[in-house]
Amino acid sequence: MTSIPESSASGLSAAGVSAEQTAREQELVETVVASFDAAPDERLKLVMQSLTRHLHAFVRDVRLTEEEWNVAIAFLTAAGHITDDRRQEFVLLSDVFGVSMQTVAVNNEAYGEATEATVFGPFFAEDAPLIENGGDITGGAPGQPCWVEGSVTDAEGHPLSGARIEVWEADENGFYDVQYGDDRVAGRAHLFTDENGDYRFWGLTPTPYPIPDDGPVGQLLAAVGRSPLRASHLHFMVSAEGCRTLVTHIFVAGDELLDRDSVFGVKESLIKQFEPQTADAPTPDGRDLAGSAWSRTRFDIVLAPVAVG
Repeated sequence: MTSIPESSASGLSAAGVSAEQTAREQELVETVVASFDAAPDERLKLVMQSLTRHLHAFVRDVRLTEEEWNVAIAFLTAAGHITDDRRQEFVLLSDVFGVSMQTVAVNNEAYGEATEATVFGPFFAEDAPLIENGGDITGGAPGQPCWVEGSVTDAEGHPLSGARIEVWEADENGFYDVQYGDDRVAGRAHLFTDENGDYRFWGLTPTPYPIPDDGPVGQLLAAVGRSPLRASHLHFMVSAEGCRTLVTHIFVAGDELLDRDSVFGVKESLIKQFEPQTADAPTPDGRDLAGSAWSRTRFDIVLAPVAVG
């Protein structure tokens, strides 16, 4: 594992840099920026030149040492080595720096009462099974049953019939199905809203869990004294014709991790009451829970028009 050394005080200040040295460094910045002038794609040119300026500004601001640069290269190399078709360490890295959430904010412009977006996360899987309204997404995953219901409307309040809803979540042990290394499909499904724009399903009461912290990103968090824990949540991806696809999740009111979610995904509007129910409380659909306590929540979703942002 790559160690992360403490930075020396001399590496954290640009004070005392001579005018000659400053000019030499600035000349390099301008040379590298100019190397992208001939890029045929104007957007690519803009991105690469801006990235160059910001990267060089960071190096100059902290007076990055060669040792620190080598550690950074080793860190990125380790992130590449641990990434595979089931685990994306670079998504985790983006998440813990808040870059994922900032990208979400930039690409999901606020629109009236439209439901806020949040991070996609690394555990979405294509081809989740279809369930009927009122069905069960758990697939045998362990955890407390939770009844989830709500509606999907457009920004004008019109119900959206046939909206596709993808849902996925971790089990009570803190793992998504794809983390088990076998072929199980559990804690995920997709369904469609009914003719009134309503949906409902059985899932699990969300519980906190750590992002994968056995790799370079976990090592980074440990080095800076940050927790890898995510606040309890349930993922949604909702799409309907003429509307902007929404990627979001809802959080459990009262969770002590709400103000220190490791990927900065919590938004006040997405915190919901998950009302506890006793084992003898009748279920909405008459389902027999074999003496298990359960919870219920409601999440009404408003989609922005597709042209926004």
